[in-house]
Amino acid sequence: MTTNTLEIRGLCVDTLDGSPLVKSVSLQLAPGEVLGLIGESGAGKSTIGLAALGYARQGCRISAGEVLVNGTDLLTLSSDQKRQWRGRRVAYVAQSAAAAFNPALTIERQVCEGPIRHGLMNKQQSREWAVTLFRALDLPDPENIGLRYPHQLSGGQLQRAMAAMAMSCKPDLLVMDEPTTALDVTTQIEVLVMLRKLVREFNTAALYITHDLAVVAQLADRILVLRHGSEVETGSTESILNAPQQEYTQRLVAERVHGMTEDAAPSGIGAEAPLLTIDQLSTGYNGKMVVENVSLSLPRGKTLAVIGESGSGKSTLARALVGLLADTRGTVTFDGVTLSHNYAQRDKETLRRIQMIYQLPDVALNPRQTILEIIGRPVAFYFGLNTRQVRARVEELLRLTELPLKLIDRLPGELSGGQKQRVCIARALAANPDLIICDEATSALDPLVAEEVLNLLRRLQSQLGLSYLFITHDLGTVKRIAHQVAVMYRGNIVASGDTQEVFSPPMHEYTEKLLTSVPELRTGWLDEVLNLRQATRNDVA
Repeated sequence: MTTNTLEIRGLCVDTLDGSPLVKSVSLQLAPGEVLGLIGESGAGKSTIGLAALGYARQGCRISAGEVLVNGTDLLTLSSDQKRQWRGRRVAYVAQSAAAAFNPALTIERQVCEGPIRHGLMNKQQSREWAVTLFRALDLPDPENIGLRYPHQLSGGQLQRAMAAMAMSCKPDLLVMDEPTTALDVTTQIEVLVMLRKLVREFNTAALYITHDLAVVAQLADRILVLRHGSEVETGSTESILNAPQQEYTQRLVAERVHGMTEDAAPSGIGAEAPLLTIDQLSTGYNGKMVVENVSLSLPRGKTLAVIGESGSGKSTLARALVGLLADTRGTVTFDGVTLSHNYAQRDKETLRRIQMIYQLPDVALNPRQTILEIIGRPVAFYFGLNTRQVRARVEELLRLTELPLKLIDRLPGELSGGQKQRVCIARALAANPDLIICDEATSALDPLVAEEVLNLLRRLQSQLGLSYLFITHDLGTVKRIAHQVAVMYRGNIVASGDTQEVFSPPMHEYTEKLLTSVPELRTGWLDEVLNLRQATRNDVA
């Protein structure tokens, strides 16, 4: 009788043309154990996670190996039998919640679907369980948030709803594919606590796929490092973090340590004239203001970072700046010209000069267009180049963003999450803009690739005089790239100014909470933070 919840033996996954994606990977996972899968974008992490559900994404096939869950090889089951396992016995928290939810159905209906279809609960019981999960995951208004549709939640809220959907049937195996990537640091702690509680309470085995070593250190018992579809190194979490044996693992650890250090922020703003000025801006949806009375300015050739927790209004502010929210008050001035709040009333040159890199590449990229068509459209639209010139420019942009040229004729579904995010960056650069609004532009990237992208953005800023409005929850990124920072909380700016000044004591109480919520690269950090917060609550009481 098997003692492991999951055993993967000699797994091989190829593209339909025979190119290997996963090369004979084996792993074991006991009940209640968490195994972290670490590696750069395209290493095969998500491919292995999907294989654990007996699934290969479009354009791929499982060519060899076994995937045993409680002794049953999922690869030998019929399609109907696999459907009985998925959701009930094996569940998945997708990397992109926005792509995983049906936009036409409410959150509650989708979370309750699994328990009802598998005969575990009736409609009322499943709804009560869904509310319990919403409350445990710290979603606002847990009694009613399930009545909303996916587009009515922020990225972080939607990711937590995705975790609730996966937990709904209390599965034996949980595959978590970057479950906290879209979350701010304060919310990330709550989700990590809930995921760990789930694993312990229900003795659930879990694969935790991530590029953040500090996050996986809080949950994983063991870590498997992958590169180019092959195993690089495996061992206990302590040994991987403190004594990595392979050069590649050492680089991953070193880069994460570098990203957490107190690097000096770029030099201050000085007296440069502002390219973008925001004055008393208020905006929202259906008459409800999400952002209120925000005033900021961004000089030419500089970077302003906007940080805050999920739902604070960061992405809503970005959408208003590019003219996607007509229900907006206040003024936005770009290079001395007051802009209309409706993008349709802005001239073509203004549209070219302000570009945006969206938070969720799965939503931002047309799944039926090739990479050439996606990046080439703004090239042709703004500059009127012919077909040959467009292809040459797209190839140049692929090189700039470190993407292989062979991807040019592929569809987004054939790319990894990190590759899709870099396509979004290349598309923004295609217009030769003056201002790029980066909405979590590096959140889907592994640390090594993210650092390359940040270096690219800095180099382009130096060469072309680009200005960036950088929306992010990664405080390490803020410290390395931002000249100024604005801290948002519940739709308001609670602190702003030079990056070094905002992050230096004495600081705003909420800013301090953000800084102390950044995971540290060591086991036990999460427990220390929880104990400290509990002690603080007791002192206040």
